[in-house]
Amino acid sequence: MRVTEHAEQAGHPGAEGHYIVVSADCHGGGDLRDYRPYLPARHLDRFDEWAATFDNPYPDLSGPNGGRNWDSERRLKELEADGVVGEVIFPNTIPPFFPTASLVHQPPAANEGDLELRWVGLRAHNRWLADFCNETPGRRAGIAQILLHDIDAAVEEVRWAKEAGLTGGVLLGGAPPGSGLPPLYAPDYEPLWSVCEELGMPINHHSGSAAPDYGDYPEAKVMFLLEVTWWAHRTLWHLIFAGVMERHPDLQFTFTEQGTAWLPEQLQTLDYYKARMSAPTGSQEAMFGSAVMAKLSLTPSEYWARQCHVGSSFIRPAEVELRDQVGVDRIMWGSDFPHREGCWPYSHEHLRLSFAGVDPAEVQQMVGANAAELYGFDLDALAPVAARVGPTIEEVAQPLDVINDLPDDALRCPVFAAARMAATH
Repeated sequence: MRVTEHAEQAGHPGAEGHYIVVSADCHGGGDLRDYRPYLPARHLDRFDEWAATFDNPYPDLSGPNGGRNWDSERRLKELEADGVVGEVIFPNTIPPFFPTASLVHQPPAANEGDLELRWVGLRAHNRWLADFCNETPGRRAGIAQILLHDIDAAVEEVRWAKEAGLTGGVLLGGAPPGSGLPPLYAPDYEPLWSVCEELGMPINHHSGSAAPDYGDYPEAKVMFLLEVTWWAHRTLWHLIFAGVMERHPDLQFTFTEQGTAWLPEQLQTLDYYKARMSAPTGSQEAMFGSAVMAKLSLTPSEYWARQCHVGSSFIRPAEVELRDQVGVDRIMWGSDFPHREGCWPYSHEHLRLSFAGVDPAEVQQMVGANAAELYGFDLDALAPVAARVGPTIEEVAQPLDVINDLPDDALRCPVFAAARMAATH
């Protein structure tokens, strides 16, 4: 049964009135020494030296909660307890030879020797991830990591990832100022776009990976929080106006954990500039962009509707109201497991908060069917699990009382905190 058919009948008969929930934004990775078996023998001594002196900068990757990233049985139980039956896995832990996590912070520019080691580390992560996903067939879609410093190596790794069954596709890192990389609108990356389209590998861009180095200042993390989504958003117009979507019409892009409400206004703005740069009016905009616009057959909003998706992590109720403008078939809910700011382990409450009163067929699209179609989950196979652990359609239809139904611990998630604040003021 195709995903669109599931969207038309949210109460999938195999799910017995339960939603089939797939989180399009989860995070995981191996414990530091779990990566060792996946490294070439010639790098093992170097790895042992690196691991012995590595100072973990992230407390949540150690101690009793670190295992959520790599303990397969525990992870499965905790997600099922949260009503989630399938997950898309972005990285979270630190790969071998990296100074910090490879997703959230742009590491210092790699020198020639360090670049080789980092490639070894990312390949070890990808191979660990493939095995981790295979422990629960059909329940996990792993996302392969690449480096943009060596496009030939990146293309080779994408081909390996496809063969290894990493159905989550590819994580696209950013190219912020100071990274030493060409911007994403440069032609250097054309082989990468081509191979991903050829193999049907989605390209994922997660908030955080495109932000520049903010320096070692007390205010640096504040500026990161205030600006991190903008750095991620700009990738959309870089790819559109570079003609990447025009040249590769089957290539799919996902923009994850960077909000949803920005899209209607941003797409309207991009359409406006496309029109201004295309019109033969002699305007400054046309002088700057007419040659580039002549290569594009669609408007930015049309490219979005054809090829783009938003990983709407812990989506806000006001963002759900914009679903027709964003595209009900473009939105993919995510819990952000196991991050503190996510809605896990209160996803039942979050679904009630954001989706109560919404047509169940549309809810099923946004909380599972869209992600299943993009990332290759089999909803028929997931339905029996959803019938056992998934939230019911009746439950999600009940509005959430954020005063009495929401534990204080849930306020770590900004969606819940905002709802509680609004209810008490």
